[in-house]
Amino acid sequence: MTQTAATDLARRARTFLDLHTAPEILVLANVWDVVSAQVVAATPGTQALATASHSIASTFGYADGENIPFDLHLEMVRRIVRAVELPVSMDFEAGYGNAGETARRAIEAGVVGGNLEDAMKPLAQAVTAVEAVMAAGREAGIDFVLNARTDAVLRADPAAPRSQAIDEAVRRGRAFLEVGAPVVFVPGLVAREEIQEVADAFGPRRLTVISIPGVSLSVQELQALGVARVSTGPFTQRVALTALQDAAAALLAGGRLPAGTRPLN
Repeated sequence: MTQTAATDLARRARTFLDLHTAPEILVLANVWDVVSAQVVAATPGTQALATASHSIASTFGYADGENIPFDLHLEMVRRIVRAVELPVSMDFEAGYGNAGETARRAIEAGVVGGNLEDAMKPLAQAVTAVEAVMAAGREAGIDFVLNARTDAVLRADPAAPRSQAIDEAVRRGRAFLEVGAPVVFVPGLVAREEIQEVADAFGPRRLTVISIPGVSLSVQELQALGVARVSTGPFTQRVALTALQDAAAALLAGGRLPAGTRPLN
């Protein structure tokens, strides 16, 4: 990497980190290929991009959950990075067996942030993985923005008291914050009271959540609760696919493509 490229990478990383601590919540509409990245990047108000591993896997015909070969996954992310001027964060899933090496290769591709699932591994193992990713950022000389994810709520036993899942999410999230992760992602949080509880436990601008169609609070409401970031995961791709299927159905029923369709590519 040239000195110019290294300087630009460090600048993008610092910009991305600052977006998480700004008073305004960071909104990331997840992308999955070059054209989706370009469309979102060109949307007024977009300040950074995040890829969705589920969506990239689906694009190539793989199921979610590290079924897509990492090299193929990374190549798509590399193409996205090259196509835009904004900071890009990559979903590492659970780290592909070596979170530190996965982060190093992503950083070499121009990535300045990443999601890492704990998959409810023993906490010591999960913390070690977080430390490895943060070390990769330091070795590259950048303020890498790890969005350390805990699945404590997502994978909680539905028969157990809800408070147990929330307490475990807080325990794990605090452990990740203590070893340097700037923010913690807790999928499965949708109720106002739970989001407030976890946000307060982590501290200002430390919690990130996902927006679920028809269920989640609005971006404005999440900002008022102290959430640092809201992303969309695979749901933006599903929005696009829903529009595609609806358009196809209209044509097959004897109709026409929707008026107002814009030439975005």
